[in-house]
Amino acid sequence: MSGFSGLIRTFAGVILGVALGVGGAVPQRNVVKLTDTHEALTNPGMGWIFYYYDDDMREFGAGLGPADTVDYFPGVSTVYFRAPWSFVEPKEGVFNWSFIDTPAQRWVAKHKQVALRFTSTESAWPAPAFATPKWVMNAGAKGHFFNSGAGVMAGGQFWEPDYDDEVYLAKLDDFLTAAAARYDGNPEIAFVDVGSFGVWGEGQTIWSTKIPYSPATVERIIELYKKHFKQTLLVANDDSAMQDRGDAPIEYARANGLTLRDDSIMVHGGNQAYLSAEMAQKFWRQKPVILETQYYTVARNEGTWGDGSKLLAAVDAYHASYVAIQGWPRAVLNQNAGLIDKINSRLGYRINIQEISWPYSAMTSEGFSMEYRVGNAGVAPCLQGGHVTVTLKSHADGGIAGVFVDDGLDVRDLAPVDGTEVSTVTRQISASLMLPEPMNQRSFIAPGNYDVFVSVGTLTGTPVLQLALANPDGQGRYKVGTIELISNGRTQYLSPPN
Repeated sequence: MSGFSGLIRTFAGVILGVALGVGGAVPQRNVVKLTDTHEALTNPGMGWIFYYYDDDMREFGAGLGPADTVDYFPGVSTVYFRAPWSFVEPKEGVFNWSFIDTPAQRWVAKHKQVALRFTSTESAWPAPAFATPKWVMNAGAKGHFFNSGAGVMAGGQFWEPDYDDEVYLAKLDDFLTAAAARYDGNPEIAFVDVGSFGVWGEGQTIWSTKIPYSPATVERIIELYKKHFKQTLLVANDDSAMQDRGDAPIEYARANGLTLRDDSIMVHGGNQAYLSAEMAQKFWRQKPVILETQYYTVARNEGTWGDGSKLLAAVDAYHASYVAIQGWPRAVLNQNAGLIDKINSRLGYRINIQEISWPYSAMTSEGFSMEYRVGNAGVAPCLQGGHVTVTLKSHADGGIAGVFVDDGLDVRDLAPVDGTEVSTVTRQISASLMLPEPMNQRSFIAPGNYDVFVSVGTLTGTPVLQLALANPDGQGRYKVGTIELISNGRTQYLSPPN
């Protein structure tokens, strides 16, 4: 994106079409070429995910102090809570929401978001034997005990519900009613996984009872989530296509507005490092795709991590918006800083204003035009959307004097990067400063010197997206230069009545 510190100024004698001053002199234009600062961006609908609760509740947030929100890890936008249902509803109708809400507020206070998964089956010590609350079984829900990886076993260490059992589904329905009342439509929540089917909430029973289920079972549980979470983004796992279910559950998820996550990146190595990139092609143009790696220490010890380049390749292949490494964040960062920087340069969307031009000076009675060139240097579309805006601020006191929005281009429509090629479009913004009848010959901006800022945000000019530009004003705008507005001697200016 762009940096004022790295501006390359070209003095181009482009005729604006209106002569300024005496003698027919033409206004020259600032032509400012902007360069990406290569910083990590934390924008809506994208970024790194930090795992606070995972299947082992001692990892990874348990070791953090109350003030530690891993701010040192560039690009972390979301904190993730994978919580067994039994931890949240230990007794029927009695909820322990503070188990989630307490640590979540630390990130919310820093304008980050929260993601949730409520699981019904876990399979590794010290995870609970009953991820589905034991009171559900006591209420008559059928299920099976198992040992991890060994299938159904009498006296096994863990219990998995029968996902077709009507008692289980009714109790789950009640739980989701309560969860959605708290979290659905909450702007603090980035997404909610459909985590109530399969071991670890990943949509398969290979590491639990090994009992196969039909696509209809998966679809029924998706329907329960859809029934209650009507506003918040829901997420389906690619593993729900395993065990001979085929793509039917995935197609059902896509058709019902869910997005896709793949929790198996680098579980295997080499050409098997990721396997569902083709599946992701059905989602990324409409929804943000989510990736999760194998546990970092496991992948390192087993050699599937390699140099980490397969994770970068997966980000490209899936057109990923979110990525998570299951690991202690400082260790992951210290050992992969270069890789993380490369991923941050491509992950999600990256609105890249490459050049902008405007006249050095303009008469208030005539206004002026600004041209800019913009593209998306990320691998995913900017589903958030937004509009490029130019803001003039008083050079004297920093007050906002003019806001000019390009309402003809939504950055959502910018094509993602293709390889290394960023596709750009050139646009023009017309800055008209005069008021219409009956206030003609009056400008709403007085003559003077103004600083020029660019931003991307709402149709009304409010900045929303972070850009990789230098000289930010702290409010989402980035200074690119100055302009002088000149009076023609006849124009009046808005001022308070005497």
